[in-house]
Amino acid sequence: MEKKNMIIIGVVIVIIAVLGVIFATGALNNKTVGTPFETDFMSGAFVGNVEKMNTNESYVASYKDKEHNITYNLTTMDNSSALMEIYKFQGVKGPDHRTYNGNDWNIYFGEAMPVINNTTNANSNQSMGIIICESQKDTQGYVLYVIFEDLSKVNFTLNTFGDSYVHYIEPLLKSLNLKKSNNVPAIHEQFGLTQEQFDQQIQLIRQAQGGNLTG
Repeated sequence: MEKKNMIIIGVVIVIIAVLGVIFATGALNNKTVGTPFETDFMSGAFVGNVEKMNTNESYVASYKDKEHNITYNLTTMDNSSALMEIYKFQGVKGPDHRTYNGNDWNIYFGEAMPVINNTTNANSNQSMGIIICESQKDTQGYVLYVIFEDLSKVNFTLNTFGDSYVHYIEPLLKSLNLKKSNNVPAIHEQFGLTQEQFDQQIQLIRQAQGGNLTG
């Protein structure tokens, strides 16, 4: 694949690296839904005591459970399904399908190495577990990221059977109310591409998955 055809793939790697710096998790002590929250595009309740982090974006919200060292990143866009095509091409596993409160969710799982001083710490023996939850409505998609950094403190599995999903993600998903928003950001704009350029990148990914990409 030519270098010019790898724009999105490279961007996704950067996104995962940035998330690795921001997100972390720890011990499992309090497994009850305890902190309600509300944004312009989503409302619900987290497990444990969770505080809002400072964000300047209307369609991005971050929250952190300091006791258990868990951080959640919530966002919305016009086409979250396309975003998940990119993540799947990058190697995340799934999806598992779940329906809560009338919302259909696709649950994805992945792992990544910690990032220290903008460099992947390949020598670390502690990988990070990643759970991404995505729900696409007619004109608006919703994405929830959760990163589990210290896997020695949590039973993280690449499926819905681990404590990370059962005790934290599932209770959250069951509580969520998804709101329809005006002027939802377009995914192609978030990648700094025109719609035509973004569509071309998605087609390249689909061709590569189908074994039809040459050059």
